Amino acid sequence: MGPTRKPNVCRRLSRRALGFFSGDAGAVQRTNLGILRALVCQESTKFKNVWTTHSKSPIAYERGRIYFDNYRCCVSRLPVYYKRNSQMEEMPRTSVASEPRKLYEMPKCSKSEKIEDALLWECPVGETLPNPSDYKSSLIALTAHNWLLRISASTGRVLEKIYLASYCKFRYLSWDTPQEVIAVKSAQNKGSALTRQAGLPQPVLLYLAVFHVLPFSLIGILEINKKIFGNVTDATLSHGILIVMYGSGLVRLYSFQAITEQFMQQKLDLGCACRWGGTAGTVGEAPFGIPCNIKLTDTPPLLFEVSSLENAFQIGGHPWHYIITPNKKKQKGVFHICALKDNSLAKNGIQEMECCSLESDWIYFHPDASGRIIHVGPNQVKNKNANIYRHTSEILHVQFQTTAIKQLNEIENNSGQHQISEDFVILANRENKNENLPTVTASGRVVKKKFNLLDDDPEQETFKIVDYEDELDLLSVVAVTQIDAEGKAHLDFHCNEYGTLLKSIPLVESWDVTYSHEVYFDRDLVLHIEQKPSRVFSCYVYQMVCDPGEEEETTNSS
Repeated sequence: MGPTRKPNVCRRLSRRALGFFSGDAGAVQRTNLGILRALVCQESTKFKNVWTTHSKSPIAYERGRIYFDNYRCCVSRLPVYYKRNSQMEEMPRTSVASEPRKLYEMPKCSKSEKIEDALLWECPVGETLPNPSDYKSSLIALTAHNWLLRISASTGRVLEKIYLASYCKFRYLSWDTPQEVIAVKSAQNKGSALTRQAGLPQPVLLYLAVFHVLPFSLIGILEINKKIFGNVTDATLSHGILIVMYGSGLVRLYSFQAITEQFMQQKLDLGCACRWGGTAGTVGEAPFGIPCNIKLTDTPPLLFEVSSLENAFQIGGHPWHYIITPNKKKQKGVFHICALKDNSLAKNGIQEMECCSLESDWIYFHPDASGRIIHVGPNQVKNKNANIYRHTSEILHVQFQTTAIKQLNEIENNSGQHQISEDFVILANRENKNENLPTVTASGRVVKKKFNLLDDDPEQETFKIVDYEDELDLLSVVAVTQIDAEGKAHLDFHCNEYGTLLKSIPLVESWDVTYSHEVYFDRDLVLHIEQKPSRVFSCYVYQMVCDPGEEEETTNSS
């Protein structure tokens, strides 16, 4: 068989216009994203820095929208516009990138009314919602004075508002179940200055308010009480599981549904009259708010517990596995991958990156829900997986210099155990400078021992960020090299299945490794957010553009 021919974008666009693809929306969407991936990765495509801005407040990015001034101002990135050739309307000839445009700017507000945290909610498929506005994206926002708002993501208009409570300060928003259930967590209760001075104990550490979204409905507010859970340092909700953490490194898991069924004192409905503790009011309206209606009187049934260094604990894979670091300081950088059902260690399940660096490596389950794991260190990226149904389990492992992919396979003679195997490795582009170290000093003394350079030495190319673009099925890797006084970075796109390098994009701005950085790759856009000293935030926006001359050569050769 001859070499596989590369799909031609022009031909695919023509076939789509003639209706050659399936009529269902999913097939059309996949076809469109396949075309976009081909355009993004082709050699003639460039990413141009079209907009740069700076701010004194944090900058956030979510699904094509850039938020400034504590989410008060929203800027939307614009799609690429194409100039078409009159003889071939189906094929985009020249792409023209434009600056983002302002979607809305909410009125100025006091410090107590500022938005402290927010989540973007998008309409679920297959559900009937009460209002037409519910089918459009909304920003769910938490204000400093304990109001939970639903804001139109297009206009900034407040669509719904719920007053939470006055007995604590709510500060954090997170998804319990993505796009379905949210958890609003309070700041930790340290008590008043008088109670601390008197040495009085503060039994309630924090509160968790849990809601179904769209339409908003209250599940309940749970208090995390030290009399029940012990000396807790933090707690959170994820996928219906209450995760409680302790200073000793212990992590305990409980069923939130079981806690709700056993310990809910009274079912509360938003907007309904209620009498609680001798006070009457409307649930979710000021000043009454929402009473804490889930108070434990006994320890709930324990689902699972494990001890891990710095409470580092993750669950994922198929079947379920978890990743921990043994709870000893000398074990930092060592990861154990174990089966959740019986705590058995997978064969080759002890993963340690052999590197010498100032920054420690990190590991997490792949966001593509394949059961794979991404391990990031100073010089490599490895991919492995734990999927029993495929009889292979791949885990993606990333280091600053190299990248390797590994798989978790079911052992033939022992169906209950799985083993980690390597799929592919991505290596940073660097020289081995240790080979060129002198063996004799200028005075003629023989050097008996050579000290190797750090794996994250700034003069060597180092991986800093690894992410996954789910719609284009691409891995994005940020690599940085210190050149003279400034760092230079480039964003590489790799095939998510094989790790092959498909595209490299240079970032024009300098990269200071001492600053905090975030990089987002979203379809045809790359966004770099940088936090400098004195709370100065910078945002660099790159848009996909195509060179017409190079593109014409590509089209003719196809």
